[in-house]
Amino acid sequence: MSSSPVSSSSAAASAPSAPSHTSSGSRSPWRSLRYRSMRWWSLANFVSNAGTWMQLTVQNLLVLQITGSAAATGLSMSVQAAPGLLMSLVGGAAVDRWPRKLTASVSQALLGAIAFTTAVLVATGGLDLTVLMVLAGLTGVVATVDGPACALLGNDLVPPEDVPSAIGVGSLVHSAGRLTGAALGGVTVGFLGTAAAYAANGFSFLFVAAVIPFLRPALGALRRTGAADTAVAPVASGPAPVGEDMTVRQGLTYFMRRPRLMALAGVTGVSAVFGRNYTLTLAVLVTGPLAGGAGSFGTVSTVLAVGGVIGAVLGARLRRPSVRLVGVLAAAGALLQVVAGLSPSFAVLLVLVLPMAVAESVSDTAGTTVLQTDPPAHLRGRVLGVWGSISTAWGLGGPPALGLLMELAGARGALVSGGLIVAGSIGAGLLLRRRGGTTPVLLPTRERDVTGQPALGTAA
Repeated sequence: MSSSPVSSSSAAASAPSAPSHTSSGSRSPWRSLRYRSMRWWSLANFVSNAGTWMQLTVQNLLVLQITGSAAATGLSMSVQAAPGLLMSLVGGAAVDRWPRKLTASVSQALLGAIAFTTAVLVATGGLDLTVLMVLAGLTGVVATVDGPACALLGNDLVPPEDVPSAIGVGSLVHSAGRLTGAALGGVTVGFLGTAAAYAANGFSFLFVAAVIPFLRPALGALRRTGAADTAVAPVASGPAPVGEDMTVRQGLTYFMRRPRLMALAGVTGVSAVFGRNYTLTLAVLVTGPLAGGAGSFGTVSTVLAVGGVIGAVLGARLRRPSVRLVGVLAAAGALLQVVAGLSPSFAVLLVLVLPMAVAESVSDTAGTTVLQTDPPAHLRGRVLGVWGSISTAWGLGGPPALGLLMELAGARGALVSGGLIVAGSIGAGLLLRRRGGTTPVLLPTRERDVTGQPALGTAA
């Protein structure tokens, strides 16, 4: 899920959000937190992420304890991820059809129920491999609805120009929750046992479900104050207009016929397969050609995390990001990856890793903003559903493909060739666009966005 606690009561979350003039023209990365509902949503997400990472800290160990098999551990992760490959399309359609706040509340409550059920089964010794796989599959199915519902609900709490800030803050909340949850997970298991970690995660989901009813979309507050901006796209807090086509096919068709989204998919897809899997490629590079150990890779991981935080803050400063920006940043990161693959020493690699992580993080924030704001309000859930299916395919197919490339070319060869493929693909798309190609490969053509304004990153 998409950070600052507030001292007022929960009813304060229902108070009107700040008028649009408080954030107009601002590039502060924290501007989304000027809206009271967004502050409560960020707090809820922090609690939820901490609970989730507390559970994940002990989950693989639990599978190993039950089965004694590393293969079973990998299988449980695949079973939980697999529903996203096809069910994301249906989940996105459900988000468009049903009231968003209700959908998010129900999905969070269901995830909480699954966590509590697992806790009880662990405590009573009733959890075996079959039950574990069923629970993992159910979690994956509910997540196909919960993901787009919570993402779009969070965006509803701020005006469109502040969505990059909301996404950047969400990234920081995720990182903070991960660190907190991992730390608490070890303490909780040590003193209270594995079941307590699942129970804590269950309570974190219930906390989010309890906060959601008090959230108020930003546009509603603007209308009450008479400061509504006519250029702001409608907030989709409820179902689509009467008579609107609500089929999965409509969302898929919109996505495939929208050059900006196809371009974004191309940039993100090639980057996901041939770059960015730094936990794999850099681990092999550090422990192999650079003759480092686990401690050295831990240092690289820390620098990557720091770069991700810096990138999230910089990305949150964006107001109207474009696919062009996503492509440029992805190409820059890919070229840095090429140089990293040729690093003569560990010290040189560390110097390169930080800007690589920053470029990736800013690119991700910009791309997520385009993805979540480009479609019409009544189609956004289905578009996110299409994206969920595509990204699941990348997640399942990318690491094996990269692993094969590393087997053939080694760690350095995989980094260099992968970076050249990414940068070359994006460069080819740019050349086609400049030559007047009617079907851009990776970069968008001139068009207008849902507000009627010239498309972001194109000529006016």
